[in-house]
Amino acid sequence: MMSEVMSENVKGNALLDDKCENTHVINELGIPLLCMGCKNMIVAASNDGILVSDKETSGYMKPYVEKLGNMAMFAEKSWGTFTVLDVQINSMTVNIYLKENHSMKYHSHEQRSEIWTIVSGNGYVVVDGEKKLVKTGDTISVSKGAKHLIHAQTDMNIIEIQIGESISVKDKHIFLETF
Repeated sequence: MMSEVMSENVKGNALLDDKCENTHVINELGIPLLCMGCKNMIVAASNDGILVSDKETSGYMKPYVEKLGNMAMFAEKSWGTFTVLDVQINSMTVNIYLKENHSMKYHSHEQRSEIWTIVSGNGYVVVDGEKKLVKTGDTISVSKGAKHLIHAQTDMNIIEIQIGESISVKDKHIFLETF
């Protein structure tokens, strides 16, 4: 269980009153979280959602989470992390953190285009086989169907705007080429 490995009762911007007992809180949101009078509880707040559960039943949440059917709003990958910032009918904005010397896989999308803005760091992009160095402040446009990847030579922070009639994780075609 998550709470058994937590060294502190609170991670993130959260406060427990003096009546809380055996309660653990993880708050990944940028807003404060206050717990009052909670006993034997787990509270987790992130961009993926908010969980409030007593510790005894928290291990049985999987079938309920699956019923929610929401897409992941945050994920840790081998290359870094992504956090969904905004979702509209025909667009999605994502903050991508790409670790130094890591790359996304060379891939394409048939249903969407992408615009990347390099917020910090440097590296290179490959779009349809053409390699180009990028740095803080650069913007790269990737058309529907174009094969593309980004490689971080230093830690990079990227804002990605996806635009298309269908924005789905299923619309991703991976290619074996490496750069």
